[in-house]
Amino acid sequence: MNTRARIVALLAVAAVLLSTAGCNKLKARDQLNQGVRSYRDAKYEAAIEHFKNAVLLDENLKVAKLYLATAYAQQYVPGVDTPEMTRMAQQAIDEYKVVLQNDPQNVNSLKGIAYLYMQMKKFDDAREYYKKAIAVDPNDPEAYYSVGVIDWLASYKDTGDRKAKAGMKVDDELKGKTDLKLCGDIKANNEARVDEGLKLLQTAMEKRQDYDDAMVYVNLLYLRKADMACNDAQAKGEYRKLSEEFSDKAMAARKKKAEAAAKKTSGGIVLDQKK
Repeated sequence: MNTRARIVALLAVAAVLLSTAGCNKLKARDQLNQGVRSYRDAKYEAAIEHFKNAVLLDENLKVAKLYLATAYAQQYVPGVDTPEMTRMAQQAIDEYKVVLQNDPQNVNSLKGIAYLYMQMKKFDDAREYYKKAIAVDPNDPEAYYSVGVIDWLASYKDTGDRKAKAGMKVDDELKGKTDLKLCGDIKANNEARVDEGLKLLQTAMEKRQDYDDAMVYVNLLYLRKADMACNDAQAKGEYRKLSEEFSDKAMAARKKKAEAAAKKTSGGIVLDQKK
């Protein structure tokens, strides 16, 4: 075969390859669309198969990878501690991490992983990924809020475990010299995370003025601060007062939202009801 014939043959092969690649991309898009329809119809197993096919046909189709991870995550039921649920959560995490390999700043993947770790009670891992999400999007109040919630969950669990070993309930008050060592241990292991939680929840409230859920967890974290005040009655009282204040703020914010929603539903008309 002469040089010209070789070139013609190579061009023909290239044309076939390009045609095949283009065809695969179209098929991948079709599988993606079918997957989205199945996902919206809550047919998650069918959706997963379509998204898998889309990724196989076009490995650069990032949105299909993201949908695949989300479909796995949708099948995970928080609080159901079975091997099947653990496997489903891990599959979702693995797929989110595939997205992150080519797009390390993909916030949806970072938050998706963080949420799953949080539900699996892997608090350190969850905190790590929420903080990565904060680094990418420092204006997202929900990421700060989520770390605050994790800090409360971790401190509450640790406190409960330590008190249980002493024959106490988690909300039993630590009193006098008898409980001083236990109080010191709880403080040493939880004070830093409680302080971090309060700081990040404050940031969340600054970014969302009516963030009533954040106010609730500030209330709960101040109760942890009061529990760790040990024999300092004044500090204990101050923390409890702050806890009550944020509980009141949360209720007021929720009442205001409910009133605004009711007003919107009624078309902005407020009826003067006579008693």
